[in-house]
Amino acid sequence: MARGTRDEEFSEYVAQRRTQLRRIAYLLCGDVHKAEDLVQTALMKLYVAWHRVQREGNIDAYVRRILVNSGIDESRRPWRREEPGLDGLDPVMAEGLAVEDRRALIEALASLPLGQRRVVILRYFVGLSVDETATDLNCVPGTVKSQSARALARLNDMLTAQFRAVGGHR
Repeated sequence: MARGTRDEEFSEYVAQRRTQLRRIAYLLCGDVHKAEDLVQTALMKLYVAWHRVQREGNIDAYVRRILVNSGIDESRRPWRREEPGLDGLDPVMAEGLAVEDRRALIEALASLPLGQRRVVILRYFVGLSVDETATDLNCVPGTVKSQSARALARLNDMLTAQFRAVGGHR
């Protein structure tokens, strides 16, 4: 395959998926700048392995796995243990929830343990099945199910408590 064709195919893939990759990365790390770094890292690694990954046929799963693994690697670095972002400069979520609700959801998601947060993002944001999530995270489906159940219960508890604290009547 000619280099020009490889570059064109890679560029087309990036143009189609970049926004989704940024969203996934943001949900993983909670900071727009770190998310962009994760996406860049993932795309560099994908470019190097482009022929192999394209031949195997599941490019999206490969990139998601890179994002998750790179996010873990970055979170372990001591200089990454800082407070995320500046108020008002983090990206805005899609319309549908009030600003307060979006903020509460992002904060609740960020408070989950990393394993639970990864499962929630892949299962409910990306929309993967239990088996696909297990493959991406290199674990068994039972782990995905248990992490998902714990995460959803914890999110429900946190968001319900916060809703009651601000005077909601659901």
